[in-house]
Amino acid sequence: MTLSGSRKFVLILAAIFAIALGAYAYQASLISDSHLISPEDLVKMLQSSKSPKPLIISVGPHMLYAQAHIPGAEYFGPASDPNGLQRLQTRVDSLPRSKFIVIYCGCCPWNHCPNVKPADDALRGMGFTNLRVLYIAQNFGTDWVDKGYPTTKGE
Repeated sequence: MTLSGSRKFVLILAAIFAIALGAYAYQASLISDSHLISPEDLVKMLQSSKSPKPLIISVGPHMLYAQAHIPGAEYFGPASDPNGLQRLQTRVDSLPRSKFIVIYCGCCPWNHCPNVKPADDALRGMGFTNLRVLYIAQNFGTDWVDKGYPTTKGE
């Protein structure tokens, strides 16, 4: 079977995209442990009257956010999408660089998440020093909702 020039081009382009997306998707594991916060620690912080409350930002898919998200979390789109990442950067641009921010996704197992690393890189690149990434090992349903942690639904 021979392929026409345009079909070869499409297949090559699809292969390059798949390789790039695959490499990009596994970067969450490259985030330093010192930049992570566990679900348990975040819940304790949110329930404490003495702990400062962070700005919480969901950087995953909209469907996940609409189904259930951390109360008070803001949503600007997935950080793997340049438009979502730009909206995130615009939102935080006027904040003090010492602002306590927690970002999270929870779309899939940690080692496959395409969203937390780009968001972490972008905000650290902007100079944010009090930034944490919520470590969600499996997914938001398993590691947050099923544990009975607080959630809200909708926009």
